[in-house]
Amino acid sequence: MLTLAPRQAWAMLLALVSGFALSQAFRTITSIMATGLRAEFSLSAQALGVFAGTFAFAFGVMQLFMGIGIDVYGVRRTLLVVFPLAVLGAALSALAPSYGAVLVGQALIGVGCAPAFLVCTVFIARHFAPSQFAAVSGVAMGVGGLGMLFTGTPLAWLVQQSSWRMGFGVLAALAALAWGLIYWRVREPATPTHESQTRESLPQAVRGFGALFLLPHTAGIMLLALVTYAAMLSLRGLWLGPLLIERHGYSLVASGNVAVAVSLVSLLSPAMFGRLDPGPGRRRQWIKGFTTMMVVLFAAIGFLRQEWLDVGGAIAVGLLSGYMVLQYSDVRSSYAPDVTGRAMAVFTMALFLGVALMQWVTGAAASVAAMQGADPYVAVMLTIAAMLALGVTAFACLPGPTAARASGG
Repeated sequence: MLTLAPRQAWAMLLALVSGFALSQAFRTITSIMATGLRAEFSLSAQALGVFAGTFAFAFGVMQLFMGIGIDVYGVRRTLLVVFPLAVLGAALSALAPSYGAVLVGQALIGVGCAPAFLVCTVFIARHFAPSQFAAVSGVAMGVGGLGMLFTGTPLAWLVQQSSWRMGFGVLAALAALAWGLIYWRVREPATPTHESQTRESLPQAVRGFGALFLLPHTAGIMLLALVTYAAMLSLRGLWLGPLLIERHGYSLVASGNVAVAVSLVSLLSPAMFGRLDPGPGRRRQWIKGFTTMMVVLFAAIGFLRQEWLDVGGAIAVGLLSGYMVLQYSDVRSSYAPDVTGRAMAVFTMALFLGVALMQWVTGAAASVAAMQGADPYVAVMLTIAAMLALGVTAFACLPGPTAARASGG
């Protein structure tokens, strides 16, 4: 069934992960670039949330189309056609004369990065044994997290020495190199089944995605997906730097050092959780338990306002974030094999629309708190905690895949 030798599969996967690493870098730049953007364009906290959310919104809404593209044209061609938009968007952002131009650049980057992780998950599902899915996905997420390391101390130092524009310029160059590596290394073989399939029309493909939402267990899975990754990314990618700088007087580089620590633990934790995956019988209980722990952490950071807790809590969030690889395994085991790719695309869409939603909502919460003379970071952290609590409640109370199958779903 496997069409590639293990060594070939790993080499191609790591090339694909280079694109995912750049996607991770682009989606976590706001925390480091926030000070420069605010100064140059006089941005409010809400405008900063819109800036961060634009990438996630563009990324999220394109997931269905990326899923269709991968089904019809394959992993390699889809990524090679779309990813140059990320290079273009980064270059535009580096040269942007206004806030509006930066938003356009963010939207282009979001579209360009849209297939970056989806191609990895589909490639793993096609070319690795099912029993390896969680572990290999964890490794891919961990290696891809190297992109977040760049947007810690290295990017903070670069921005402090030059400007936020130079940061975008360097990321544009790195994205171009990743595209070249994928073009050179990835040669995914077409399977006989794939070659014999009749290509679907766009309406047929959209109806195929729509059918997933009619399954009773989809709602709980997607409502939790809207908030878990969004919580981690809203902290690491948007609010961590401003929180440490404004609440505790950190320098940009010092806040970058904390961001690197968060990134390091989040780099290692997906592989750890992938290996610890308890299997379908207990996996959903683990997901609920770890999400509840995230609720407690964000509430504590919001209420207590202690430096040690803000730093240690952020690192703990990075460590716990690895459990989200279990959500991918839950999706894979909750749907029939012939719709797994589409289910992954819908799940990834929910993750990133959730990021856009949470970054916009927390930006609005921060602005309202500031106007009322309250600590905006208390409002931000409690908003994240509340959204996580709502998500895990929906996941726990709505029908799960076993209940759905028992009822004939």
